[in-house]
Amino acid sequence: MALPRANWKGHIRFGEVTCPVALFTATSSSERISFNILNRKTGNRVRREFVDSVSGDVVEHDAQVKGYETSNGRYVVLEPDEIASAVPDSDKTLAITAFIPCDEIDDVYFDKPYYLAPQETGEDAFALLRDGMKEAQVAAVASTVLFRRLRTLLIRPHGDGLIGTTLNFDYEVRPADVAFDDMANIKIDKEMLDLASHIIGTKKGAYDPSKFDDRYEEALAELVKAKVEGKPFKKIAAPKASKPSDLLQALRDSAGAAQKKSTNRKSANSNTTRKTAANSGKSKSAGSSRRKAG
Repeated sequence: MALPRANWKGHIRFGEVTCPVALFTATSSSERISFNILNRKTGNRVRREFVDSVSGDVVEHDAQVKGYETSNGRYVVLEPDEIASAVPDSDKTLAITAFIPCDEIDDVYFDKPYYLAPQETGEDAFALLRDGMKEAQVAAVASTVLFRRLRTLLIRPHGDGLIGTTLNFDYEVRPADVAFDDMANIKIDKEMLDLASHIIGTKKGAYDPSKFDDRYEEALAELVKAKVEGKPFKKIAAPKASKPSDLLQALRDSAGAAQKKSTNRKSANSNTTRKTAANSGKSKSAGSSRRKAG
C-alpha cells in the first residue's frame, strides 16, 4: 500500500526533547457516493459562478476578495496578504504544554483526528514519548498552526503511533443549556425504569466499528442501481415515535422480546454443547472399538 501524503510536517517538542513528525488525516469521505448538479432540461452539468449581488455580473476569481460585514451592506475588505500576516507565526512545532488524564477533556470539544508518525531520525524520541504516555496513562495537549489557523491538539498513544485530535475552542462549543433548558422535568415511573434497565442489560456489548454499516450510503447505492436498471425503488417507511401513553407497553414488549431472544440463545448454546459432547463420546467409543478389534 502506498504511503499516504502527509498533511503537515514539523516537530513535536516535550521539554527539551524534539523529534520530527508527519501528520496524516485519519478519516476520509472519498468513498462516499458523490453527486453532480445537472440542468434538469438538458441533462448537462452546471457550473457554479460568483455573481455580483447588485449588477448581476459574473465575478472572476482574481476579482474576488474577502470582506467582513460591519453593518447592513457595509464591509471591511481584507486582502490575502493582510490575512496571512495576521495568522500567528508558526515554527512548525507541536509544543506540548501539559500532560493530562486521558479522559479529562469532554469529547464535545473533539474536532478531527489525525495520525502522527515519526519521520526519519525521530523514531527513538517518538517511541519514548509514546511509551511514556502509555506508562503514565496520560494524553498531551499541544498547539501549533495547522492550515493557517492556530489549533490545539489532544495527543494520545494509538497503536504503534500517536493520534492527534484537533480541539474546538471554548467559544465554538455551545453551552448544553441551549439545547436542554426547555426540557420538561419528568419523573420516570419505577416499573418503566426497571424495564428500561433490563433492556439495556440485555444489549450490553463492545464497540466494533466493522459491524456498523453506513445505511445511508447503502440506500443511495441501491437507489442509483435501481435508476440505472430502470427498476422501481421501494421507499422505506419512517419509524413512528412511541406515544407517552404507549411507552410502558412498548417497554414490556421490548423486555419480553429481549428475554425470549436470550432464552433462545442459551438453548441454542446448550444444544451445541450437547451435540459436541455426543460427537466426542461417539469418537471415543469408535476409537475404543478399533483398539479392541486390533
